[in-house]
Amino acid sequence: MTDAETTDAGFSGRTALPVADAAALTERIAANVERVIVGQRDTIEHILVAILARGHLLLDDVPGVGKTMLARAIARSVDCSFKRVQFTPDLLPSDVTGVSVFNQKTREFEFQAGPVFTNLLLGDEINRAPPKTQSALLEAMEETQVTVDGVTRPLPDPFTVIATQNDVEVGRTYELPVAEIDRFMKKLQLGYPDEGAETEMLGRVVGDHPIESLDPVATVEDLKRARKTVAEVAVAEPVRSYVTRLAGYTRERAELGVSPRGSIALLRASQARAVLDEREYVLPDDVQMEAESVLSHRIIAGGTDGGRAMVDEALESVPVE
Repeated sequence: MTDAETTDAGFSGRTALPVADAAALTERIAANVERVIVGQRDTIEHILVAILARGHLLLDDVPGVGKTMLARAIARSVDCSFKRVQFTPDLLPSDVTGVSVFNQKTREFEFQAGPVFTNLLLGDEINRAPPKTQSALLEAMEETQVTVDGVTRPLPDPFTVIATQNDVEVGRTYELPVAEIDRFMKKLQLGYPDEGAETEMLGRVVGDHPIESLDPVATVEDLKRARKTVAEVAVAEPVRSYVTRLAGYTRERAELGVSPRGSIALLRASQARAVLDEREYVLPDDVQMEAESVLSHRIIAGGTDGGRAMVDEALESVPVE
């Protein structure tokens, strides 16, 4: 990462955690979330990778598998501000970003901040709102700021969006714009739990739900320092070239290939994965582990799961040099 990128990311003057401490931090958070969410260790780690890599997440699955509960458990594990927006067809962009209201006493307009002004924003069932409302998140997700009535206001640091959606109810949801999908670092699916995990979950929710007794195991400052740790992980030129060639492979063969934003997301996610493995440098293995969740949703290709198939093809065809 360059000095300019580090400063832009809000890291100036902050001390990074040692890699071992950052890895221990993610382990504490993951273990805490597992007190609520059973059988989803890999998904929890993918979410933590995205948060540490300054990315946003889209959880796409059928209703009732724990998407919202997972986001809440992550938020409660870190002592940070958390807000939830239930996306509906009548939701307006100002309901997300905020609005200027005229104060009769002062005779001036005052800005009333919307729920986007938080550390962790849960956009629940985001595809139930029309594209105009969804677009209210574009500037926030890309630039960590919101512009309302010509005034630009910075969002809290850190800022992460976890959005959920399901495509079961055809005709009652809206397709997410490509520009919005590309702003999500990862798109994940939880799937149904296996028999053992579901039985364990049922035992836990008899009586009080475990989410109610979940206490934070990390602070916002811990998270900021861990993000700086990730940003300082070394990425050698051959690894950067490997990421570039993977993206190029998809652009040459898909209707819509991986954007440069996608390449950056894959690189940053690989840095975070290295930290989880207590390494100060990225290996091609990190890139390969992160490629599917970071790249698949950015690709438009033939078939019902064309993006994932294209990523698998790229990983098999593009050599590591």
